[in-house]
Amino acid sequence: MAVPVSATVAAPQRVAATRSRQALSVLVVSTLAFTVCFMVWMMFGVIGIPLKKTLGLSATEFGLLTATPVLTGSLVRVPLGIWTDRFGGRIVMTILMACTVPAIFLMAYATQFWHFIAIGLFVGLAGGSFSVGTPYVARWFPKNRQGFAMGVYGAGNSGAAVNKFVAPAIVVAAGWTMVPQVYAAVMLGTVILFWLFSHSDPAHLVSSNVKFTDQLKALKDPKVLKYCQYYSIVFGGYVGLSLWMVQYYVGEYGLDIRVAALLAACFSLPGGVLRAIGGWLSDKYGAHSVTWWVMWVSWICLFLLSYPQTDFTIQTVNGPSTFHVGLNVYTFTALMAVLGVAWAFGKASVFKYIANDYPRNIGAISGIVGLAGGLGGFLLPILFGALMDLTGVRSSAFMLLYGVVWVSLIWMYFTEVRQRPVLGPEAA
Repeated sequence: MAVPVSATVAAPQRVAATRSRQALSVLVVSTLAFTVCFMVWMMFGVIGIPLKKTLGLSATEFGLLTATPVLTGSLVRVPLGIWTDRFGGRIVMTILMACTVPAIFLMAYATQFWHFIAIGLFVGLAGGSFSVGTPYVARWFPKNRQGFAMGVYGAGNSGAAVNKFVAPAIVVAAGWTMVPQVYAAVMLGTVILFWLFSHSDPAHLVSSNVKFTDQLKALKDPKVLKYCQYYSIVFGGYVGLSLWMVQYYVGEYGLDIRVAALLAACFSLPGGVLRAIGGWLSDKYGAHSVTWWVMWVSWICLFLLSYPQTDFTIQTVNGPSTFHVGLNVYTFTALMAVLGVAWAFGKASVFKYIANDYPRNIGAISGIVGLAGGLGGFLLPILFGALMDLTGVRSSAFMLLYGVVWVSLIWMYFTEVRQRPVLGPEAA
């Protein structure tokens, strides 16, 4: 008996429709999971302020406190990325988030500095979620939409801004110990939602006869080191400043913690949410063009942010005249917002490089690049604190980042810009 033509046509259409719904569901629930993980990862950026006063911490110790979770989240990114290639993002992400719940809850009962450091190492596992979700989401979409998909997922970085909205309100209403208790409950709920609405596809797994060492061979490529350097500023700088900015506003401008957190969110929120637009731009114009302009915008913003509050006196025909040079809180916040937008685009464009160059090894490569960015986010708050203790100048944090951007610009110029156009259709 002949099969109707309409039936043979409808079957592939149903499969495509089902596949499309699953891809959308995976993208939405993965982005939610990453947002919650990032919110937890950045928790010390807010609760660290009352802890600094309670424990009598120096600026360097405060930097170490805020950065400790970032260290663990960075170090686990490579193995998590590899495991995602082998076992699938659904199972790896679920186990990862579930493992953080007890540590988050125990944070409320810590009383000494070393308690927070030790527990923070386990809480930091949440930061490894990035190298799980990136390849997991990317493989559900065609190549010409992977940049956008990874950008949407990466918008979960806005969890840093969510933390700045939620945590200060909880601190003021019920004390800092309530923050980890609430966050533990939120993480547990997210684990359940993720498992219920995510999907897995055996076709996305790397063949079981491929060894870890085979997956890591691509790391010998010098391009990977370059992508690591780019990501250490656009992501590492984002994490470092997200952790540092609330106390910077409190110290530099004498603001209340809630107002300081709200203004700091002007950097964190666009730095996360607009990553999806960066992915779309990278798909359309190419990773190189977007990254090049991101670095130049960063260079300009950081140059202006680096200038400390300065009073100087000059001799005029009418006698000595004193002038003040420095950014007021409004100009400072506007520059930080622009920097956040630039880094949102940059985070997406760097991973577009990876999707283009390593389509069968996204997990391993995104893991090593994510590790570099995470280590930047770990080291920068410590260096910010050490520089402030050493110089007494708060804007020294931006001076350091300004130097790192210089390295990126020079490296990019000699390896890419001299070989290809930055504008026009050829750039894409």
